Amino acid sequence: QVQLVESGGGLVQAGGSLRLSCAASGRTFSSYAMGWFRQAPGKEREFVAAIGWSGGRTTSYADSVKGRFTISRDKTKNTVYLQMNSLKPEDTAVYYCAARDTIVVSTTPREYDYWGQGTQVTVSS
Repeated sequence: QVQLVESGGGLVQAGGSLRLSCAASGRTFSSYAMGWFRQAPGKEREFVAAIGWSGGRTTSYADSVKGRFTISRDKTKNTVYLQMNSLKPEDTAVYYCAARDTIVVSTTPREYDYWGQGTQVTVSS
């Protein structure tokens, strides 16, 4: 059983920053990819960013967050981070951390095997 626990969400003004964390426990993957997704009320869950975990780092970002968000990982802590800068009201959503048992990053939610409970990010205008 794998557990993913997100933290770091909150309320911030437009233009501000937040850093989300996702701590993984229960199993140590020799190599796997992790991703961040978000879901706003009435909308489908959408891809935000993903990072591979083995060898050379591979990252992928949604066009809407490129240049503003940065995904990173601390392999020793089994933790992945999402640094969010220049936040906009349209970034408001519940942010979910996800993991898949492969080194290949994916932008598709159904290709992820494990999910956290989500953390709320609210950006006020």
